[in-house]
Amino acid sequence: MQQHPSNMAAQRRTLMQSHQSWTDDLPLCQMCGVGSATNCVYGPDDKGTQSHPNEDGHLRFRGEDGCFLYGVFNGYDGGRVASFASQCLTAELLLGQLKSSHTDSDVRRILTQAFDVVEKSYFETIDHALAEKAHLSTYVLPHNENVSFHQLSPQSQKVQERLKELEQEVSGGATAVVALILNNKLYIANVGTNRVLLCKSSSDGQNQVLQIGRPHNTDNEDELQRLAALGVDSARVRQAGQIAGQSSTRRLGDYRVKLNYTEIDLLSSAKTKPIIAEPEIPVSQSLDSVTGFLLLLSEGLINALESAHGTEQANQEIVAMVAAELALQTSLEAVAQSVVERVKRLHHDVYVSGRQRATYCSQHEDMTLLIRTLNYPLAEGALTPTQGGRIYPVSVPYSNSQSTSKTSVTLSLVMPSQNTLTNGTNTASTLEEGTPTPGSQSPTATLQSTNTQTQSSSSSSGDGSLFRQRGSQAAQPDETGRVPPYVDFTQFYSLWGSDHCDGQSTQGGLGPQ
Repeated sequence: MQQHPSNMAAQRRTLMQSHQSWTDDLPLCQMCGVGSATNCVYGPDDKGTQSHPNEDGHLRFRGEDGCFLYGVFNGYDGGRVASFASQCLTAELLLGQLKSSHTDSDVRRILTQAFDVVEKSYFETIDHALAEKAHLSTYVLPHNENVSFHQLSPQSQKVQERLKELEQEVSGGATAVVALILNNKLYIANVGTNRVLLCKSSSDGQNQVLQIGRPHNTDNEDELQRLAALGVDSARVRQAGQIAGQSSTRRLGDYRVKLNYTEIDLLSSAKTKPIIAEPEIPVSQSLDSVTGFLLLLSEGLINALESAHGTEQANQEIVAMVAAELALQTSLEAVAQSVVERVKRLHHDVYVSGRQRATYCSQHEDMTLLIRTLNYPLAEGALTPTQGGRIYPVSVPYSNSQSTSKTSVTLSLVMPSQNTLTNGTNTASTLEEGTPTPGSQSPTATLQSTNTQTQSSSSSSGDGSLFRQRGSQAAQPDETGRVPPYVDFTQFYSLWGSDHCDGQSTQGGLGPQ
């Protein structure tokens, strides 16, 4: 027997106010890691302070029939919507709705329906608060700047305090990006301004980075055309850059733009609801024989990196960071957290540098990164080339303080040559016998950056490349079993000796013996 809608709404309200979850019993996916950092505002002393609690959310679950579900949610004006969406979406997708027999069109329909249920269910949880807010608003006198709160009658003060509480309870929204793997196919459903990157590495060293989908914001031409078709002045929207404090044109929650949009100047001319929660679902990606990793990035992480280094190489930079950490860390959780910390430090360093981009880096929002490996090797330890690690050269874009152009700094990433992590279990290396080893030339790898919306592809094998060809030889031990140092410390030893040995010879002291 079906429950009455009012009873279901009451259950959802109770659940939101508790620490329970619809999905407490679902197993977490062990093939992914999540890193995060809270928002930060830098003060005159260059120290950062947190301005509000973390509003981001994420999900990472393993379902039945080889089904995996991941998501990153960027909340604003509170984390209620992000938290609700992460729980409700999981319940709408992993409790028997998806089957291995489903076609692409079936999956797209189920994903779209899930977002619709989340949106409607959320508003059901706040409908009583919205009704009370509307009722109490009729007792509020027109605003008078000459009358302070303390000059109001006790009854009016109580009404104002209650209205403030209700506003905090119902305000806020979230953007969301969800990745679903079913039948070894990748489906992406996006609402708003988060980002998905898929990095594929082929056996011949070609590395391709796909940005799947485009952000739904005031710079998106398709979104502006959609708004214009509803009667909205898209030129004004583009110029404003924000709608009710956010750049996104698709959102979950946010009653102001969903229920009261006629009261918002930019949206008042719309024939119907202009800010929607319908996901955009690009063409699915086959993961058969794919080696690489999937990245889900919150808007805060994207903005922090782009504020510091510009938009041109942001995707390449984040992929380079992930590849570097995968070569060093022994857990995906550590990889994701290390990358987020690197972006956080980079953003802060640009701010304190006083360079041209410092003005864009006075603060950053909450940052979340989810990494899902796809048959990609994870280090069992920080191996040096002499310990059997493979060398993968990676070129990291770098901005010179005196120039807006970018150069590339080549790093050698040492990858484990055995016990490759495949589908969450340790197996023998799947690399072919012809794969170069530290004693031979390392593989050439070209990064191609592709946006699946525009279908544009560009090879960056020149100065701005992410992976560059570089010959490297393993350091050979001498007759004593030692290898030559990687760095020449002769000058350091000389200075140390002159400062600490009172002019005496340093022979037999510091330095390689």
